[in-house]
Amino acid sequence: MTAVKPEVLWTPSAERIERAALTRYQEWLGQTRGLKFGDYQELWRWSVDDLEAFWSSIIEFFGVRFEQPPERVLGRSSMPGAQWFPGARLNYSEHIFRGRDPDAVALRHASELRDLGEWTWAELRAQTAAIASGLRELGVGPGDRVAAYMPNIPETVAALLACASIGAVWSSAAPEFGARSVIDRFSQIEPKVLLAVDGYRYGGRDYDKREAVREIAASIPGLERVVTFGYLSEEGWPEDFLVSGASLVFTPVPFDHPLWVLYSSGTTGLPKPIVHGQGGILIEQIKKGYLHLDAHAGDRLFWFSTTGWMMWNFLVGVLLTEASIVLFDGNPGYPDMGTLWDLAEQTQMTTFGTSAAFISGCVKAGVSPCEGRSLEALTAVGSTGSPLSPEGFRWIYDELGSDVWLFSTSGGTDMCTAFVGGVATLPVYLGELQGRCLGCAVEAWDPAGRPLVDEVGELVITKPMPSMPLFFWGDSDGERYRESYFDMYPGVWRHGDWIKITPRGTAIIYGRSDSTINRGGVRMGTSEIYRAVLSVDQVVDALVIDVPRPGTDGWMPLFVVLRPGASLDDTLVGEIRRRVREQCSPRHVPDEILAIPEVPRTLSGKVLEVPVKRILSGAAPDEVVSRESLANPTALDYFVEMGSARG
Repeated sequence: MTAVKPEVLWTPSAERIERAALTRYQEWLGQTRGLKFGDYQELWRWSVDDLEAFWSSIIEFFGVRFEQPPERVLGRSSMPGAQWFPGARLNYSEHIFRGRDPDAVALRHASELRDLGEWTWAELRAQTAAIASGLRELGVGPGDRVAAYMPNIPETVAALLACASIGAVWSSAAPEFGARSVIDRFSQIEPKVLLAVDGYRYGGRDYDKREAVREIAASIPGLERVVTFGYLSEEGWPEDFLVSGASLVFTPVPFDHPLWVLYSSGTTGLPKPIVHGQGGILIEQIKKGYLHLDAHAGDRLFWFSTTGWMMWNFLVGVLLTEASIVLFDGNPGYPDMGTLWDLAEQTQMTTFGTSAAFISGCVKAGVSPCEGRSLEALTAVGSTGSPLSPEGFRWIYDELGSDVWLFSTSGGTDMCTAFVGGVATLPVYLGELQGRCLGCAVEAWDPAGRPLVDEVGELVITKPMPSMPLFFWGDSDGERYRESYFDMYPGVWRHGDWIKITPRGTAIIYGRSDSTINRGGVRMGTSEIYRAVLSVDQVVDALVIDVPRPGTDGWMPLFVVLRPGASLDDTLVGEIRRRVREQCSPRHVPDEILAIPEVPRTLSGKVLEVPVKRILSGAAPDEVVSRESLANPTALDYFVEMGSARG
């Protein structure tokens, strides 16, 4: 029986297809390599079947410049540990600034503290050079870590590019993160310098972070200097830090030299400090920006993010294309859900990048983006962070019109990119991601490692990608890296998402297949949340899960076991929420807190997070867990009853 195709919401015009960077790339492959492809699926298949030919074509077509050429494209090809472009030397920042018109606008920015403004390429270059020289005077050199506790403002972009120009290693956390969460991240990498703001404004309220910065600095081993940027005070960088009039110098580094450290939490231990390489991120972002975002000269791309989410790094990478970017720091729902749509009009942005939860929030709030606004410049909307519901798809087209290209994407912090998402030359089907990205060997697998088509399975990547982590910082033998991605299918990357690949090559993401909490695209491990919750004296045990709900960040209930005599009253609920907000982040505050008699655990003492999540998602209890494997089988009854009631 042939599956019924979902509704087509958008079909690219002949003009759009002709203009697409992907079309130019395919034509070039035909002219220079003699390669002809009947459709996108054939092109994708070639890109993953012949990795060396594909990535060498990206280098050549987009003019990646090596200070020292590579010995070959792919050395060791097994995972983990694939070696890309061995022997090559380059610099990420050099490619950002290469060939720029000094008077052209590089970025536009707005925040709750600042009116809309813009930086030209000359201004961005000057600020980057001044910060880089200041860091050098503090003794920062290649391989040294620089941590930033800063918001999404132009100075943070310049600081990242300054670090990359030196060959230093960047790492950032958003000021909304509590001191404990920041310490858990930065203390693992022992930065030499901490860049931090004095505070920020969110939702109309000022947050003084000076005490948090002192607490963080006192807890980071080996920290030599804190440089405070006066954001709330509007004082900017201290005078003794910036070196005005400095020239921007680029240090060539090996292809696999660390560029930055991102963090993605698991269910146990501290957040994973994920190290990405300069070269791997460079070529992945070039590929992604041109071939999947379809960024052109004159385009203005925006993606709402904080510096604690990989989408911020992703957005900075758009500067590798000929497009400019738009930054926003603040509450996207303040004073109402029209704030970002106002920004779209004011900046004449061409691509509006956001989350499924934001789109869902607009639907619920009855927002009409085009009412009273001129959004004629807007040609594309991107969505990520969680699966976008069919209702979210339809709302975009109902509100913004049939000419807008909506691309829902899915990827992860682990590789700082998307694996499935936008293809400007393909139609948009209701509720589906358009295709697997070039060079990404994505499949859906069953538990036995068999590929699935038109069935939900584990999202796996069967062949290496250049932006895969080099290693986890401090994971000297690579054991934690292997356990994180290669424990289920040896030699094959298991990402931790449920995915279905349709016979047409489109994809549907069904949320996390593990117990990591994903809120607004920022993943935090349950261990971090438990640490905050269990610091409340009345709580003796806890279980937290993230249940997928289409078009939202999901439903995040927290189940607590209380000390005898304690009561889950409003005061205790408020205290639990406060601890999570301050020690983890505001976005990871539970949606609901419920008292339970006991937390179900395995015979080895492991909390039963994934089975409970699946039961509350509608799965049959007997299919997800064997009661014989539990230390306290009756503890599961509460969740079985809840699942039945919700079903």
